[in-house]
Amino acid sequence: MNTTNIILKTIVDALEDKKAENIQLIDISEVSTVADYFVITNGTNMSQIQALSDHVQEKLALSGIHPRSIEGYNTANWILMDYNDFLVHIFDKESRGFYDLERMWRDGKVIVPESI
Repeated sequence: MNTTNIILKTIVDALEDKKAENIQLIDISEVSTVADYFVITNGTNMSQIQALSDHVQEKLALSGIHPRSIEGYNTANWILMDYNDFLVHIFDKESRGFYDLERMWRDGKVIVPESI
């Protein structure tokens, strides 16, 4: 398993541990210079959304991977975790539907989490 897959699997596993909903992975490497991968998910309430973010951060830190920045943690309607080539988006349900990143980045390649 290559490094990219290990990082993606770590993120997905951390999100699944805390019962994240509808986890989507999009390879945007060929359509953007912002990052290579988007991980998009949502939680059901502020506490769960923050717990999802905390757990991702903890699991990646065990491998020596630390975020460049984390935005939106206090309001928890959209937490953006910037891991350079990996951007983790954790939304509440309403914000996820409003911003609809999956539609906006539909030119990227969808990755099935179970395939990692």
